[in-house]
Amino acid sequence: MDISQPAAVLAEALRNEQSYVNGLYARVDEEREQAQAALAEVQARGAHGGTRQALTEREVSASEHSRRIAQLNSLESGLCFGRLDTEAGDTHYIGRTGLRSAAMDPLLVDWRAPAARPFYTASPARPAGVVRRRHLHSTGRTVIGVDDEVFNSDLLHEGGRHGIEDLVGEAALLAALRRARTGRMTDVVATIQAEQDRVIRSPLQGVLVVQGGPGTGKTVAALHRAAYLLYTHRRTLARRGVLVVGPNTVFLRYIGEVLPSLGESDVVLTTLGGLFPGFQASTEDSADAAVVKGDTRMARVLAEAVQLKQRVPEGDLTVPLEEEETSVRVPHEACVRARQRAQSLGTPHRWRSPGSRTG
Repeated sequence: MDISQPAAVLAEALRNEQSYVNGLYARVDEEREQAQAALAEVQARGAHGGTRQALTEREVSASEHSRRIAQLNSLESGLCFGRLDTEAGDTHYIGRTGLRSAAMDPLLVDWRAPAARPFYTASPARPAGVVRRRHLHSTGRTVIGVDDEVFNSDLLHEGGRHGIEDLVGEAALLAALRRARTGRMTDVVATIQAEQDRVIRSPLQGVLVVQGGPGTGKTVAALHRAAYLLYTHRRTLARRGVLVVGPNTVFLRYIGEVLPSLGESDVVLTTLGGLFPGFQASTEDSADAAVVKGDTRMARVLAEAVQLKQRVPEGDLTVPLEEEETSVRVPHEACVRARQRAQSLGTPHRWRSPGSRTG
């Protein structure tokens, strides 16, 4: 059997894909230079002077350019991991972010875009218009391997397409099984399964609960869902923010590189002990104490404890005015009415409205 032909086919496939990936990285470098130049231009305007609106616009512009630079810096490895050849004769490359040429021609489809969904959901029974799905494996900016899956071998011969003799690699699943486990979770955006894809692309509204045993991909699906929601509903989530809560710092280190590698850096990761701003819980409760604190009745206990803090003085309240070197007397009845009004608003304890003065 002549084994030189498969080796030659693989080498040719690697050269072709490397050439395309080189072009993608050239575009990344170009966009990064443009973003850095734009950021420098914004910063050169200075942080002082001008109207309040101008200052706000400068801050927003600088933040947007900084976010884009951080996103582009995270694409140094595995920028493009897939390719789809369709029945319509089109070829789409799938990657961690979307890229367009200077003339706005599409170069790379973001994995979260609707056009990329067949990369995860196409199957021999439901090819979704896909003739071939190719997985690209990279180290840094270098393509080191490709795997092909064919859903319609007859169409590969039509219209000047590549034929069966141009197919290379083995199934993506077998390649994934050979990868060594490490102490960090890497994103698996290139090998998301159809079941995980349905979870990731579920609607934003409502609570989504994903259940499963150890090793079934719950954390992977949750992190990729966060990245997908930020892509699809960025205008909404930019105002609310996205928070990922983990059980401990070891877990956060384990997952810490996933979202940045997916092009999302605007996510806050914390443990349960770090949820209250300015404080970091460093001790662990006993099992019995944890059971008591986790009981739903604790919500009522805490509410009553907070209400006990909402006291009024027994008599009139004297408020010193330092600037006037005098004081104002507030009658006891006025203090009682003020407390009743504050409690009726339903706002959090000691909540201050935006722009209110502290004293």
